[in-house]
Amino acid sequence: MTHLFMKYRKILLAAVIFQLSGCAAHSPSVNILGAYFPDWLFCISGGCLISAAIYLSLTRYGKNAWLTPYILTYPLLITLFSMGLWILFFY
Repeated sequence: MTHLFMKYRKILLAAVIFQLSGCAAHSPSVNILGAYFPDWLFCISGGCLISAAIYLSLTRYGKNAWLTPYILTYPLLITLFSMGLWILFFY
């Protein structure tokens, strides 16, 4: 086992360094009044707000049955809008 590790040590080391190099270039945080918040926090909050607005508008017009089953569609909408907001503002 150790012989195999020694044989591929440089390849494994290069793979680990390549994986860790993505963290050094950009810290995914937003400075608000001196405190740093992660950008995903804002994206998830925005996704929840947009999904709540969709739920309220569909309920108001009686079209809420379009998005059944609710336990599946609304978490997927939150995920979709959160990722969309992240790509739009932070990518």
